[in-house]
Amino acid sequence: MNRAYDAVVIGAGPNGLAAAIMVARAGRSVLVFEAENVIGGGARSAELTLPGFVHDVCSAVHPLAAASPFFRELPLAEYGLEWISPPIAAAHPLDDGSAAVLERSVRATAAGLGGDAEAYRKLFEPITQNWERLLVDFLAPPRLPAHPLAMLAFGRRALRSARAVADKHFRDVKARALFAGLAAHAMLPLEYSLTAGFALVLGAAAHAVGWPVPRGGAQRIADALAAYLRSLGGEIVAGKRVESLDELPEASAVLCDVTPRQLLNIAGHTLPHYFRARLVRYRYGMGAFKIDWALDAPVPWKNEACRRAGTVHLGGTLEEIAESERAVWEGKSRERPFVLVAQPSLFDSSRAPAGKHTLWSYCHVPHGSKEDMTEKIAAQIERFAPGFRARVLAHRSLSPAEMESHNANLVGGDINGGAATLDQFFFRPTRRLYATPAKGLYLCSASTPPGGGVHGMCGYFAARKALKECFRRAPR
Repeated sequence: MNRAYDAVVIGAGPNGLAAAIMVARAGRSVLVFEAENVIGGGARSAELTLPGFVHDVCSAVHPLAAASPFFRELPLAEYGLEWISPPIAAAHPLDDGSAAVLERSVRATAAGLGGDAEAYRKLFEPITQNWERLLVDFLAPPRLPAHPLAMLAFGRRALRSARAVADKHFRDVKARALFAGLAAHAMLPLEYSLTAGFALVLGAAAHAVGWPVPRGGAQRIADALAAYLRSLGGEIVAGKRVESLDELPEASAVLCDVTPRQLLNIAGHTLPHYFRARLVRYRYGMGAFKIDWALDAPVPWKNEACRRAGTVHLGGTLEEIAESERAVWEGKSRERPFVLVAQPSLFDSSRAPAGKHTLWSYCHVPHGSKEDMTEKIAAQIERFAPGFRARVLAHRSLSPAEMESHNANLVGGDINGGAATLDQFFFRPTRRLYATPAKGLYLCSASTPPGGGVHGMCGYFAARKALKECFRRAPR
């Protein structure tokens, strides 16, 4: 390409598209390159099992997309994005047939937790009531909080481990299991600092905005972002893998929706040794082993609430989940892994032929694991839904390596762009955050703050920084 652009973006995932939209809204020209033939990165959908069954390739349930301050600024509904909120955000069944239920109302959720009702209400009500104030700091890089008192009260618990907070506040099995399931989204041992924060944010999100799914699949998020970008004059080229910065057209800024490993491959020759060394030391986290299922009927959950939930957490008690997550972090396999399940076709009939259903599931595995977890995941579902296997028409399993082949950012199956350990959560991948020592070169992926999740805020903040530093003239 001979034309010069104000900015080039590498990667058309939600963060890359968000960065491109920021540039285009500033009146600047922008070109996006996507390695795969279909845009979307972690927000893609496809017929992975049988014709007519639409499965989400990576992300499926999107509380942070619905909550995203940037996405809410955009007219995405005009470009086909419609949210569906299941009546129950998440259910956590137990072996006795009961279940902890995460409902939209804090008080309704608490009412199902027996003797822990008041403790749950006191823990989650303040966060939910201050949601809009806290959100601007939840989904932002390190900075002085906009509402320091609210953030201080939240941070006192959020910086702790999920195990410590659960032990302090909850006595009964239901509340402890529910909290553990929320915290396990951190993909860290539950004894690690910050895991309580994951549980608190995701729980409060369920009460504030729900855990919605996009009608038609996660692809609709990417497609709406892309359509809006094109309406602003932005350009997208799919099926073009960028191997080196030298391949790009002239641009004042290059924003990379890639992880440190890909940045080293693409731009390592432009970066000083000390910075390359820091990127090499960046730690990736647990992997994911994913299975998509085509079903001839809904999952026959023992507990009725699970049949009305968009998401189901399968792992039993807090102690069982904690043991499983700790073992995975240490590189060991577990017979009963913690399994996350989403059942969007219960609420979105466009996902499957009439009367049929899709099911999305994954478990955490050691980084880069080659073990086939298909039977172990099926057994965990069967444990809480006897007769599940009889309803399976087809399935497709994706190992960490296969997930990475679909999306190069999923290094070793890590869906969070790097481990969210205390030393990597606030300053990722380095203390420069989005910037690099190379002039005009920026990172805008989930390997930058605020980290993983379909929310576009990494791209938003990276583009904001690039616009400030690279453009002092009026738009072309």
